Amino acid sequence: MSAIPKPLFRDPVQDGAADPTVIWNRAFDEWWMFYTNRRVWSPPFDDVSWVFGTDIGIASSEDGGATWVYRGIAEGLETGWGRNTFWAPEVIDDGETYHMYASCIEGIHSRWGAEGLIRHYTSEDLAHWEYQSTLELDSRQVIDACVLPLPEGGWRMWFKDSSRGSHTYTADSPDLYRWRPTGPAVENCAHEGPNVFALGGSYWMLTDEWKGLRVHRSDDLRSWEIQDRILAESGTGADDGGNGLHADVVVVGDDAFVFYFTHPGRVPGEPIRDDLYAHRRTSIQVARAHVVDGRLVCDRDEVLEGPVLPVSGP
Repeated sequence: MSAIPKPLFRDPVQDGAADPTVIWNRAFDEWWMFYTNRRVWSPPFDDVSWVFGTDIGIASSEDGGATWVYRGIAEGLETGWGRNTFWAPEVIDDGETYHMYASCIEGIHSRWGAEGLIRHYTSEDLAHWEYQSTLELDSRQVIDACVLPLPEGGWRMWFKDSSRGSHTYTADSPDLYRWRPTGPAVENCAHEGPNVFALGGSYWMLTDEWKGLRVHRSDDLRSWEIQDRILAESGTGADDGGNGLHADVVVVGDDAFVFYFTHPGRVPGEPIRDDLYAHRRTSIQVARAHVVDGRLVCDRDEVLEGPVLPVSGP
């Protein structure tokens, strides 16, 4: 075994991999990572247009997540004319079909605040995608879907609603196709990127507060106990400076492997400049989290030895 590298992955085309989600590909027998493919190399305008017009990037790993290879972008997401924006893919496997819930924004914008919707796609191999629907979630400013099966059957989605304080809201579905909004889940402060998983007999939610990932614990997926933040302080590894951002979690036994991204060229406490390449570029990292005395803890400086994920699949 060898140590997991830091950074874990950088997109070799755009250098802007963000918002990762990791899933086992049954068709290819390897782990795949989907991510927002930010356009770091776009002209150095001092605005946020470089964050829009993005594809969903794909990387794959044959060695249990120790090393990753860039494979391209998800095909079939565009269904009309023009250049649109795709963010924060959530990809799940129902055992027969893969489902992607991607945030979609029409066009490329120079400022924040554009309308966002969540679109549903399906695939048999994770490489080729077919549009199914645009979800009706009682808002036109929704992004960052996360989906988990419910213990009583059916599915729940958590997502950011920017029109309601940038809080996490929910919707339920019996079949992953029909969704019914079910109200707020977490409203403690503005945040994004909810990610929910089961570990150690409890449910956990991570939310990105832009100064670390807030931890929430639940016994029933309805009421949430607020705990501390993880990944709030800079790590010492390469490209691991600053707070960790918008994460995905893969549970392996008693461990939760947190795949997150960083802006390693930004200096904490200093103004962010959108016209600087160093402030735009991102890196994907992974850290191990586990439960200690009822709390989720994570040491991003822990040296991990690969593989961190089962080589032959979950």
